[in-house]
Order: sequence, then C-alpha cells, then structure tokens
Amino acid sequence: MSYPNTQLLIDGQWCDAASGKTLAVLNPATGQEIGRVAHADRADLDRALAAAQKGFEHWSRVPAVERSKLMRAAAGLMRERADAIAREMTQEQGKPLAEAKGEVLMSADIIEWFAEEGRRVYGRVVPSRNLASQQLVLKEPVGPVAAFTPWNFPINQVVRKLCAALTTGCSILVKAPEETPASPASLLRAFVDAGVPAGVVGLVYGDPAEISSYLIPHPVIRKITFTGSTPVGKQLASLAGLHMKRATMELGGHAPVIIAEDADITLAARAAGGAKFRNAGQVCISPTRFLVHESRKAEFVQALAQQAQRVKVGDGLAEGITMGPLANARRLGAMAQFTDDALSRGATVVAGGQRLGEVGNFYAPTVLADVPLDAKIFNDEPFGPMAAVRGFNTLDEAIAEANRLPFGLAGYAFTRSLKNAHQLSQQLQVGMLWINQPAAAWPEMPFGGVKDSGYGSEGGIEALEAYLNTKSVSVLCD
Repeated sequence: MSYPNTQLLIDGQWCDAASGKTLAVLNPATGQEIGRVAHADRADLDRALAAAQKGFEHWSRVPAVERSKLMRAAAGLMRERADAIAREMTQEQGKPLAEAKGEVLMSADIIEWFAEEGRRVYGRVVPSRNLASQQLVLKEPVGPVAAFTPWNFPINQVVRKLCAALTTGCSILVKAPEETPASPASLLRAFVDAGVPAGVVGLVYGDPAEISSYLIPHPVIRKITFTGSTPVGKQLASLAGLHMKRATMELGGHAPVIIAEDADITLAARAAGGAKFRNAGQVCISPTRFLVHESRKAEFVQALAQQAQRVKVGDGLAEGITMGPLANARRLGAMAQFTDDALSRGATVVAGGQRLGEVGNFYAPTVLADVPLDAKIFNDEPFGPMAAVRGFNTLDEAIAEANRLPFGLAGYAFTRSLKNAHQLSQQLQVGMLWINQPAAAWPEMPFGGVKDSGYGSEGGIEALEAYLNTKSVSVLCD
C-alpha cells in the first residue's frame, strides 16, 4: 500500500531539506518503516521565515471575503481527497480508518467555519468627547505565526491553528510531527492547490527542540501556538514571553468524569467509554479519572468493563477495527507502568491490563477499579486506553478531587439533576465541560484549558482574538 515520502513546504514549493537529511516514518501497527520525511536545518528555516514574512505582507492586504473564498476551496479539496488522506493517517498514526476519515471531514467543517468567521472580524466606532474628532478601534493581523503540533490528531491539531491565522490575515509556518508527517502535508497541499499565495503557509519537520528554539525568538515570528505536554508548553511559553511573543497554549489534561448517584449508568458507560477508547486514549481531552458515587460504582464498573471488552483492537486499516495501536513503543511501556503501579497499591483489573500480541503497539482497553488516590494513574495523565475508577460519597467530595490536580482542560459529568449540573458547571475548574454526553468539540465553541492545561482558545470567536492586534485611532476632522 503506497505511502508518500513527505517534503518541506517553503515559499509555495514542495522541496527536500537543503542537507538532504530525512527521518524514518514507522507504521505503529507493524513497527515497519513505511516512508521518509525531510529534516529541516537552519538554512531551510531561514528560507521558510523569509517566505512567511513575504506571504504575510501580501496576505494581510487581501480582503477578508477573498481569503474566505480560498479557504472554502481548500475545504472542498479536503472532502474530495478524504479517503486517500485518511489512509495515509491510519498508516502513520494507527487510528481506525473510520476515525481518520472523520478527522479529515471535520477539518473541512473547521476550515469553512473559520473562513466565514473571518468575514466578521469587526472594529468599532467609539463616540468621541470632541464632536470634531472620530474615534476608531481597528483589528489587524498580528503577523507571521509559528505553530507546533503533535501526532495524536495530525490534521485536527494543525487545522485550527492554520485557519485562525489565515482568516485573520496572518501567514503561518507549521512545525508538524515527524511521526505523522503525510496527513498534515496533505492538509497544507489543499490550501496550496486552492490558490493560497506562496509563503502564506509553510511546513517544516526536524528536531523539535532545535526548531522551536530558533523560530520562537526570531524577529519574523510574532505569535506562537502550541499543542502538547505541559512541561514542554511551559518552556515554550517562557521563551515566547522572553521575546514578547503572543502565545496560545493547549497543554496536557487529566479529565475527571463525575458520575452522580442519579446518573444514567448505561449512558455514562457508553458515552464516557466511547470517549475513553477513541484514538486508543491518546486524546488530550480523554476521560481518565472516573469518580463514581459509591452506590452506583459496582454497576458502573461492570458496564464500563463490558464496553471495553466490546472494543475490537487491531490494524486500523482492517475491517471492523474500533481501536488501533498506540503511536509508539514508549506508550506500551507507560501503560505497563501505570497498571503495575495501580495494582501494587491495591487496585484491581476488571478489563484488559496487558499488551496484545508481539507485533505492533497494541494494548488492551483497560479498566482499573478501586484505584487509590496515590496511584500514578490518578496523578499523571496516562494518554492511553486506560480508565481508573474510584468511589465518592458526596458531590462536594467528587468536585474537590476533580479540582485537586493542576490540570484543567476538560471534564465530564453524568446526572439527571439540574441542581447537580448547575453546581458542576459553576465549580469544576476546567476549560471545557460536557454533561451527559461525550466530547463535542465543534469549531464554533471555545477549545482550551485553565491552570496548567494552558491558556487561549482554539475554537469559537475567542480563537481569533490571539491572532489580532487592537489599534486605537483618533482622527481630528476639524
């Protein structure tokens, strides 16, 4: 099955690295090399930065309505190419083909939403104290953007940053993940093929630390946007602050799930379980800490274990597979450590708990019951197909536990009580909360966290704010 070698995108041209250096791309279902990706060095970055500056100078003067038309054309190309791009993504990332295609099609929706929202970036006229003057508030693009994205959603993590930049008139240089290079390249190819001018979008791969340490301080870059772990995000945010660069940070999570005494247990197990094992649990907003009222705990654990056992694990290209492999072998070791630690502290395995097979990075969907608070999994994000369950007696107790950690990205709750729902909405310290449903990260809604899970938004009108400068203008007309 064909898988493309991936090149850099610089100044509207697909090209190899100046040095000719490449990196291997592995299929996580087989462990075999399936292609190569170009490895940029400083000479490539300098060319890409110069192109981004030139692209910004042109793109920022293109009317919003024309930018919108080009973006909508790119969305159309993503839909036309969805099947082929999805196969690339499954080969390099592992998720089932249906999930991969869903990600591609959702990207088209995201592009279209941002394309239209960019036409509504309004300033305002402020009534003046001097009738001979006019006071204006103008919104202007911040400048060239550097974006850093992870491997778990190779297109989704790029497209929100890309579209927020383009629709506001910014150019963008994307440092996409070396593990999953082909699908983000296909996303940017759609924009190039739609007619976005040279330099407006760029794409590089290489050593993440070297690239970030060069791009962030560079005077061409005026904003950074990053999705990834909290420790790395803090380093990049510190570097951005040192150089007075605007930053959006979407960092790690450890999402609590509160299942109240009056919850619909069947719904909770189906919705939260489906969200838990989606993309093999490699989701920043994946539910991980399950807090269940003691009177319903046994019932919920049984229902969630049954949900886990129904998951069909295998190569994402195979028929009927509902969960693919973990992205790399390191994740297998991490899952074993989380499991062993929990068991050593008194937890029990009610589903999964082991690697599947000897080839590929497959780990069984796992449910751990009666997990103590000092277990590693109740303190560190597992980022895998692992659910940890413990009981609570009062809703206040559950909320306190949910808020205990420094993370505050997403949360979930299940209750039939409007009073409970209101209390949860008011008191849970998260950027996103879904009650009685799995995550629904629509582009029109804000997407981001609080506390150590970052700041800024990658959805809703809030996403555009970080890509805009506000200029106050007063004109004496006398």
